[in-house]
Amino acid sequence: MEKLMIAGGYPLKGTVRISGAKNSAVALIPATILADSPVTIEGLPDISDVQILKGLLEEIGGSVDFAENDMTVDPSSMISMPLPNGKVKKLRASYYLMGAMLGRFKKAVIGLPGGCHLGPRPIDQHIKGFEALGASVTNEQGAIYLRADELKGARIYLDVVSVGATINIMLAAVRAKGKTIIENAAKEPEIIDVATLLTNMGAKIKGAGTDVIRIEGVDQLHGCRHTIIPDRIEAGTYLILGAAAGEGILIDNVIPQHLESLIAKLREMGVNIEAGDDQIFVSPAERMKAVDIKTLVYPGFPTDLQQPFTSLLTGAEGTSMVTDTIYGARFKHIDELRRMNANIKVEGRSAIINGPIRLQGAKVKASDLRAGAALVIAGLKAEGITEVTGLEHIDRGYSHLVEKLNGLGATIWRENLTKEEMEQMKNA
Repeated sequence: MEKLMIAGGYPLKGTVRISGAKNSAVALIPATILADSPVTIEGLPDISDVQILKGLLEEIGGSVDFAENDMTVDPSSMISMPLPNGKVKKLRASYYLMGAMLGRFKKAVIGLPGGCHLGPRPIDQHIKGFEALGASVTNEQGAIYLRADELKGARIYLDVVSVGATINIMLAAVRAKGKTIIENAAKEPEIIDVATLLTNMGAKIKGAGTDVIRIEGVDQLHGCRHTIIPDRIEAGTYLILGAAAGEGILIDNVIPQHLESLIAKLREMGVNIEAGDDQIFVSPAERMKAVDIKTLVYPGFPTDLQQPFTSLLTGAEGTSMVTDTIYGARFKHIDELRRMNANIKVEGRSAIINGPIRLQGAKVKASDLRAGAALVIAGLKAEGITEVTGLEHIDRGYSHLVEKLNGLGATIWRENLTKEEMEQMKNA
């Protein structure tokens, strides 16, 4: 096991290129199951979630070649093999295997998903959609069993706007008989990305990116080539990082329209932002103003950027409030920021930040992916050395983080944990 060592106080400048979208990748890869010939996805991020999904496709008989960020999947020999344990426990998005395998094989056995622990994130809307399409769904010994004689199109209203449920129902419905209508659908760019892949494979989908998606089922899907969209959360993380510890950073391979809510808040704080067609230049404000944010479904402020943004707000003048309406338990990073001298308190679903505060390097632990990003940002602007453990979370979503940051002028490196540190972590 490793830890991340960060020497704070080095001003960052230069250009950083954004990788393919993690939240697209984890749905695009399972979607290849639905084809009857090879599918190539170009520009995938080199992260552990992608490697885990590659292994899962190989477990069910797929032939997978992943090199230089391009993955080619030949699904022709896949079988509906149960996946009750093992790799499916390592990432939340393993639930997309349910929709994809149900769509192709009309049955699946998938272990309850793992990933970051952010409080209750039920899959009841996924199950509601599968049942509406004609599947029986049971929970047996910690695994979800899905069975259907055939899938038939249906009108499905999501009680809660859910990216995962929207995509999962799409995956199951594209090869169902008849028309499926998903109402109150999520509108995230990743949903459009998945719909584009499926359409290139021969699916008939209209309305992706709106709150009503219409799908006309087809008998089979074929292979294709597809280029993934840039990762808006990684891009947002570097925007925040540039505002916190930069001297002018150019963020390349980005779709600025996907980040309008974040850009608006950064400008409100006084941060300098110049957006082009596929690049954004960010330089810090002389004095950052405190702002309030509230996370909302897209196109609102992303919950995935709430934690990194909290680190930035420690340097703003005045009192800021961060309210997370999506995941109320997404404040495990606050105690770690307090170790670094941050003045923050949590009240219900909100964190109240008083600044500006000069952060101090400390030993901290990433409890989840975006908490890890928050601690890295804090470490880069803090005085002294910050040690971050829990790197397995960060590696799930940020491709070549150390190399990219060092390329901007940071002093950051990995070290192996000592035996004593590993024992302490086990006993914590």
